[in-house]
Amino acid sequence: MSNPPDLQLKAQLKRDGFSLELDLSLPGHGITALFGASGSGKTTALRVLAGLEPGAQARISVLGELWQDSAQGIFKPVHQRALGYVFQEASLFEHLNVQANLEFGFKRTPTAQRQHNWDSAVELLGIGHLLARWPLQLSGGERQRVAIARALASSPRLLLLDEPLAALDAPRKAEIMPYLEKLHSQFKLPVLYVTHAIDEVARLADHLVLLEAGRVTAHGRTADLLTRLDLSLAHGDTAGAVVHCQVVSHNAQDHLTLTHFAGGSLAVTRQSAELGKTLRVRVAARDVSLTLQHQTGTSILNIIACTVTAVSPDGPGQVMVSLQAGDTPLLARITTRSSQLLALQPGKAVFAQIKGVAVLG
Repeated sequence: MSNPPDLQLKAQLKRDGFSLELDLSLPGHGITALFGASGSGKTTALRVLAGLEPGAQARISVLGELWQDSAQGIFKPVHQRALGYVFQEASLFEHLNVQANLEFGFKRTPTAQRQHNWDSAVELLGIGHLLARWPLQLSGGERQRVAIARALASSPRLLLLDEPLAALDAPRKAEIMPYLEKLHSQFKLPVLYVTHAIDEVARLADHLVLLEAGRVTAHGRTADLLTRLDLSLAHGDTAGAVVHCQVVSHNAQDHLTLTHFAGGSLAVTRQSAELGKTLRVRVAARDVSLTLQHQTGTSILNIIACTVTAVSPDGPGQVMVSLQAGDTPLLARITTRSSQLLALQPGKAVFAQIKGVAVLG
């Protein structure tokens, strides 16, 4: 079965003191994160896609459907673009209860274009017990879950999420994250997710677009961009790699789950995941030490054979080491002195000792 057509966005937009220039071909499924500092053009890019910037010179194609081609004079207005848009604030209709808010999104979609009932979104977002409530009776996390469900109820071909967690505190973010992860498996549609939080990128995004001053500085697989030493994401104390692992066994006695990936095995704190399920885990660069021989008599359980691919300065007395384990990139942040003692250079075989692994989902 062939992959669905891409989402294509080519756009130019000029304003006083700012210009946006994009030329992107993005996956037609999964979550693509637009990442960058405030003012980099993330929200403006979503507005162009949605048709909210009629002054933009653009060509936009979504899953094979042409929404805009300024050169040909084609411009579908917002209401004719099959998209769902969720903002930082939930923007629910305060005079309607939750069920009526969802039905609004469902009823505005022509019958022939409805791909599922609105109750599919209710089940995905876990809001069945909230249907009779009014927006003012909801917590911030509940409001955002309802807003996402309302967007999905319209059977969009594209879902736009503009920093949906930015207005939430840490507990509410933790509450909504698992529901966002389900978008991967239960709704086969492209999702563009604007954020400036790297933890959200690591946990949710399959594909990543880095924006700076209205320009794309890099885009590609999230796992690749997070470990590229020519990008700022792969430097500093927050740098780390994302690894996709398959669950192979559970050890109830030790409360551990064994997972495999192309570069080796990782033992993680016991998960309830079924055998064969893929887990996304994050390995922080600061939690990786390097040795030239496989160590024994150590408390570290996860030791992976790797090859050094690059070494780059990373602050006073520190270097960031880029590693390859099979086809999986990893990072290690160690002292400059340690790098010298180990004589690290591209092509050298080492063992990565991983002190901590965070299961993202």
